[in-house]
Amino acid sequence: MRLSFRQLANWVGLALTFIVPLVVTLMLTDPGSAVSKPVAKPASPPMHRLVLPINTDDPTTMRALISTSLNLPKYYQERNEAFTIEVVAYNAGVHMLRADTSPVKDMLRLLRTVNANIRFVVCEATKLGMERQEGRPVTLIDNVDLVPSGPGRIIELQEAGWSYIRS
Repeated sequence: MRLSFRQLANWVGLALTFIVPLVVTLMLTDPGSAVSKPVAKPASPPMHRLVLPINTDDPTTMRALISTSLNLPKYYQERNEAFTIEVVAYNAGVHMLRADTSPVKDMLRLLRTVNANIRFVVCEATKLGMERQEGRPVTLIDNVDLVPSGPGRIIELQEAGWSYIRS
């Protein structure tokens, strides 16, 4: 079957009726606009997380750590940003959190009332070593948690994105 010139013209006209608007639309449209873009959620305020190690029984270093634990949260509260601290005591730093030898017990009580987002942990290996050496149980101040390894805990927190400041 052979198409006449008139039939061929009709087919070409019909094709152009659909193809020309499509080509013009594609040329005038940004190629990326056809792809749906995810709607950005409003950014939530960042959560600042800080690990503070204490490995000395020096009262001046302990007071510096407490001062940092008091001042940094104020700074971030003014910026309406969340802030949490974990104090990790190991080696001689365990004395800071001992009920019988802490030179800063009263300051720690004050710190806890001012900053509820602070956690104190003690290296269990150090605590057990002290108990063996002293021949008696070591009593810690209230609300102190044990971790198997103080330095190990610091490494875990840093690998999880926590900031580290040494006093």
